[in-house]
Amino acid sequence: MSTKDRFLKNEIRRSNHLFSPLRSIVETSMYSNNVQPITSLDQAYHTAHDAINTIVTDLPVKFPDKLGLPSNAKILVENGNSVVGRTAAAKRIYGENPEEDAKLKTLVLDAIYDGTKTNRYKTTAYVGLDPEFMVKAHLTVPKGQENNLYSWLLNFQVTNEFYNDLYKNSQEINEGDILIYQDANWHHPDYPLGLAYFDSAHNCAIILGMNYFGELKKATLTLAWNIAHNIGYVSCHGGQKKFVLKENESYVAAFFGLSGSGKSTLTHAKHNNKYEVEVLHDDAFIISLKNGSSIALEPAYFDKTQDYPADHPEVDYFVTVQNVGVTQDENGNKVLLTEDLRNGNGRTIKSRYSTPNRVDKFEEPINAVFWIMKDDSLPPVLKINDPILATTFGATLATKRTTAERLKKGVDINKLVIEPYANPFRVYPLIDDYNNFKYLFEELGTDCYILNTGFFLDQKIPKEVTLGAIESIIDDTAEFQEFGHLTDIQYMVTEDFKPDFTDSSYVSLVDERMKMRGEFIREQAQKNALNVLPNEALKAILSLINES
Repeated sequence: MSTKDRFLKNEIRRSNHLFSPLRSIVETSMYSNNVQPITSLDQAYHTAHDAINTIVTDLPVKFPDKLGLPSNAKILVENGNSVVGRTAAAKRIYGENPEEDAKLKTLVLDAIYDGTKTNRYKTTAYVGLDPEFMVKAHLTVPKGQENNLYSWLLNFQVTNEFYNDLYKNSQEINEGDILIYQDANWHHPDYPLGLAYFDSAHNCAIILGMNYFGELKKATLTLAWNIAHNIGYVSCHGGQKKFVLKENESYVAAFFGLSGSGKSTLTHAKHNNKYEVEVLHDDAFIISLKNGSSIALEPAYFDKTQDYPADHPEVDYFVTVQNVGVTQDENGNKVLLTEDLRNGNGRTIKSRYSTPNRVDKFEEPINAVFWIMKDDSLPPVLKINDPILATTFGATLATKRTTAERLKKGVDINKLVIEPYANPFRVYPLIDDYNNFKYLFEELGTDCYILNTGFFLDQKIPKEVTLGAIESIIDDTAEFQEFGHLTDIQYMVTEDFKPDFTDSSYVSLVDERMKMRGEFIREQAQKNALNVLPNEALKAILSLINES
């Protein structure tokens, strides 16, 4: 089978890489008398349904039998406090700061001891939906977190007879299962935003002082991505789809961007049924360096509700909802009040059945990577022809923050920021991602494009323009011209978005953005050992600056 949840005595004695103090602390807590196992989705549903902080709507869950839910299951709502997004500032990685690690060990011991004073739950799910990559994950949460536990089981793959058999015959991975401990009620003056503490070498994490479901989802993916990275996969925070063009001919495209960038929209777009489209996932997948095939890590979707009015067809596929309003219709039924009226970043766990053409693996190698940026110096589409430059643009992906993130006071949400490969959840050196993506471009022949889904100068780029551009690439009808003096970069010719390199102010803006990327590479080399990039990346970016 895949990862290990039990060990032989000689393994415990000899395999130090399987154990650590933090893993031992977290695992031991799961066997206490105050911990109640939740072993099925049906049990998880009833536990969440009856929780004191749950709103049980009158909206039925679609396809409950297929999901393993009661036939009369309803959409459940759980609303938290003012924190409705992820808190990146809370992340700590064991080994990065030994002095803080010593402090955190005591803090974690105290937190888990305090956790024994209340009833808790424990459950298990699979991450990875193909025998080539399946990881078992265990989660424990306190009473009051019933909805988060239920959503976690829906988001990942709940254990059942079919997937248990699949797991037994899956590729063996010589690492321990993922273990996650959460306590949203924890407070500490030194960590006012909470704490997400990862021991990535031993596949465990403790999430303290944070109620937002996204912390549990991304913590689980963080550790699964790390395992995948260790055994020869490219770990991807993005969406992937396949265009079936003709018999025995297809085009596999991957879209990389932060939440709110448009990656889910692009992944699920039906293109007016112009093509037969299959969807792998819109948030988390891995690509094999061996043959370029891809595997989805989750069956469900953690989707924003902002763009879904209450009568939108997608609402039929909601199963749980977080941080969204509820009202009564003309018949007195409790229904959803979406479109972020109550607060920003309303969210739902949406079942896989919202995508009728959903698959869990693409055997075909990936044809193209699309880096999604929001950089107003860029036209809607660029094509990057040099593998080093293509990889470097991914490592310096420029975008903007959204309401999906909880930011420190004073941080400007409209400021352009760089997030390498659109993956703030990485816990291994950035150069590993650099080398892996470079391999895709250089050895597997994957094409690279940049999509600007924000503004070009002062013009908003509509999603219709982006979708049309992608279709012209698929159809091989796109026209490209050199991007100024840059021979390795071309822009797609469009009617309303043409870069003017005779305009000195525009040339200066492009240079400024390239210099920004260069400065990011330099700064990371000096202050963040995890984010050091090779010299060739800096040289590639500096070569783009118009020295004249």
